[in-house]
Amino acid sequence: MTQLVQRLRQSRVLIVIGLITPALLWLILFFAVPLVIVFIYSFLTRGIYGQVIWDFNLGNYARVFDSLYLRIFVRSLRIAGLTTLLCLAVGYPLGYFIARRGPQRRGLLLLLLVIPFWTNFLVRTYAWRVILSNEGPINSLLMSLGLTNRPVPMLFTEFAVLIGLVYSYLPEMVLPIYAAVERLDFSLVQAANDLYANDFQAFRRVILPLTLPGILAGSLLVFIPCLGAFVTPDILGGARTVMLGNLIQQQFLTARDWPFGSAVSFVLMAVMLIGTLIYFRQGGRASV
Repeated sequence: MTQLVQRLRQSRVLIVIGLITPALLWLILFFAVPLVIVFIYSFLTRGIYGQVIWDFNLGNYARVFDSLYLRIFVRSLRIAGLTTLLCLAVGYPLGYFIARRGPQRRGLLLLLLVIPFWTNFLVRTYAWRVILSNEGPINSLLMSLGLTNRPVPMLFTEFAVLIGLVYSYLPEMVLPIYAAVERLDFSLVQAANDLYANDFQAFRRVILPLTLPGILAGSLLVFIPCLGAFVTPDILGGARTVMLGNLIQQQFLTARDWPFGSAVSFVLMAVMLIGTLIYFRQGGRASV
């Protein structure tokens, strides 16, 4: 009997190993190994003709704190933070509204939310380039109404980048908030009203704390991709709104300074890791 139990345990272990091995190999080959290569490159030196010289130094990380690159870093943090706040301001009421509808209407509203994102990301971004251009519908409407005599410059500004990022990542904020509101027990809100709490007090003391995990999850899902975005700033912001993602792209593809690009990549990943740790810590507190 003991031998039979041991064989069953061994077979279970083998099954578990067989199930996790493909995923583990995938992570090692396509995540861990490239990450180690980039980490090693961040300590190397760029040659005169763009080649990588195996001369280890910390100069690449020191360059990250140059005033020029610090401005890009601060700009990226500002745009990512503003995008997160705007997505939260729009996404929380929208997610709450969808979650409070009936099952059929709820499914229809969720479908309408995600349908635009079935289109290619580049196509949608170039569509905003047309909309925000001097000859686009917004400027045409403003001029036809007599509100301005000349086109309002909106393209190739931080405003255009913000619009594009908010449009692109709004569902990432709405869906976690929707899930949090849907799980909310609204009998607690009724209990707060029975204890003479008005609607604002019930929202502040009951609804907001209980939906905080959804807010934190949505904020993380918006902030981290925005911090490393490069397509939207490149198309809508141009050379005037360079972000960290554009800087990394330029170092690898244009300047051919792979060591410095690797160092910037790791600094960016460190910031993202800090944000993720803060989320898990605050999310755990909110759950408690």
